Amino acid sequence: MRKPSVDVVILTMNDRPEEESKALDSLMAQKGVDLTIGVVGNGCIPDIVPQGALQISLPENLGIPEGRNVGAKLFKEPGPPAEFIFFLDNDAIFPTDDVLIGLVAEARAHPEAAYIQPRLTGPDDETTPRRWVPRLRASEPAKPGTITTMTEGVVMVRRKEFDAVGGWAGEFFLYHEGIDLAWKLWSLGCNGWYAAGIRMHHPITSPARHARFYHLAARNRVWVAYRNLPRPLIPLYLGLWIAVTALRSRSGGGRESLKGLREGWAGRRRQQRRPMSWRTVLRLTKAGRPPII
Repeated sequence: MRKPSVDVVILTMNDRPEEESKALDSLMAQKGVDLTIGVVGNGCIPDIVPQGALQISLPENLGIPEGRNVGAKLFKEPGPPAEFIFFLDNDAIFPTDDVLIGLVAEARAHPEAAYIQPRLTGPDDETTPRRWVPRLRASEPAKPGTITTMTEGVVMVRRKEFDAVGGWAGEFFLYHEGIDLAWKLWSLGCNGWYAAGIRMHHPITSPARHARFYHLAARNRVWVAYRNLPRPLIPLYLGLWIAVTALRSRSGGGRESLKGLREGWAGRRRQQRRPMSWRTVLRLTKAGRPPII
């Protein structure tokens, strides 16, 4: 019986060699799948490239989402791409050798899901920060179910659907590209599935806020709304996030957030607008996350 095929994209800036080496070792140990790896040097020549892997060196850092798009295109050159594409952070670890085949099994069991999300934990295999749970009920990280967003650095997507929506929002550079991709996949009539019984490990770092975060996060919120929402929902979505941003900015970042909002609004028409249908709005709402939250 032929093994299921999985392409894996991993970005590098050669900035964490030890973690990246462990990530690639754990990836190469995966069993039960026909695996092809693509390594993208985002503004560098990759230092670590597994034997037989595809690779490309970008002359400048294009950002995470566009770097992933470049990686996804690598697999079209030697032949037809795999059925699934997995996007892997270069410091995320497969704790067992059956993670990818387990995710494929979950995809087979949930054919309506365009993307499958494992549970991300710290190295202890148990601790899951709330920000890593891809749904509102973040207090129950061990509970599987339908999800409306994703944790971008450890996610499996069906290749056909990924190509159908045009991939990641490359212009975002960083932050909120997962919301954009998830909403586009939902607009196809698909959904996402959180396979909480399948774990991956990642170092638990402090979610430190800095000027660049505030700026890009605010800008990209505007672009997420403009690209995906029916026009009546855009002011509701942005109004809610401006209020949230104002509250969060009491501890800093208010000025950069305001700059980001202005930049996002000024550049919104450069974004490709594909508003979701009201039926998709209803489906997202029934799934527990109306697209104004």
